[in-house]
Amino acid sequence: MKQALAALLCAGSITWAVPEPVFAASGVIERACRTSGRNRATPQLCGCIQSVANGSLSYSERRKAAKLFKDPQMAQDIRQSDRSSDETFWKKYRAFGERARKSCG
Repeated sequence: MKQALAALLCAGSITWAVPEPVFAASGVIERACRTSGRNRATPQLCGCIQSVANGSLSYSERRKAAKLFKDPQMAQDIRQSDRSSDETFWKKYRAFGERARKSCG
């Protein structure tokens, strides 16, 4: 069996499926995204972003990130803050944003 599987893999007969992002996720990020008034804020995109947030941010971080959709000045204030907690959040938020960009298009 192992030899047959190895032969199939080498021959390219088996392809490994990469899981697609889950588009049905709902939560505080998804709702903030949908109500943001942005043209690209489709239910599929917002659900995908929520799915990425669920795997990247804690519950409290997701709530804080959702506020940034409505208050861009808050994002600027956090980014420029000298507080270590704001710096930690900002680093996680940026990493989440990059993952969402790659996963959700």
